[in-house]
Amino acid sequence: MSTSFLSEEEVAKIGFKSYGKNIQISKNAQFYLADKISLGNNVRVDDFCILSGQIILHDNVHISAYASLFSSSESLIEMCDFSSISTKSSIIAQSDTFDGTYMTNPTVLEKCRKVLQSKIMIEKFALIGAHSCVLRASIAEGTAIGAMSLVIKETEPWSIYAGSPAQKIAERKKDILDNWALYYKNS
Repeated sequence: MSTSFLSEEEVAKIGFKSYGKNIQISKNAQFYLADKISLGNNVRVDDFCILSGQIILHDNVHISAYASLFSSSESLIEMCDFSSISTKSSIIAQSDTFDGTYMTNPTVLEKCRKVLQSKIMIEKFALIGAHSCVLRASIAEGTAIGAMSLVIKETEPWSIYAGSPAQKIAERKKDILDNWALYYKNS
């Protein structure tokens, strides 16, 4: 049977810091600093994703095609249980200072740059919509980020955000929690 996902042996060769059971990694995904990446159980990373730096993906996490997570050895991205990132979205835990006081890009001497770094937490049941960007900000439990949004500030739990920059537009229902209980009862 042909599949577009790596075999367990191929996953082991990537050199992750750790990984759990039922991992689905696309053959077309790329990992940089894989020894700093930890994967829980039931994690799926689709085609053409890039994961770089210190990253922790807990259980039942999905990263859709063309999504990217950029961290470093000094910053961290952590995705909690049942969180997901939709296609072509980016989570960026580090970036150059753009105010003109320093030079930018990795080809410049380090002493001429100022890189801003942070820890990004994407809490349980959070969802980031397609073509969105999360820039050095955490996403609270149960928060949904609408498509094509730019998140630059912390969010409130169980809320819906959209826009550029993202603004709270509604409360989000918590019916997910009933399904979560059912999921564990039947698994």
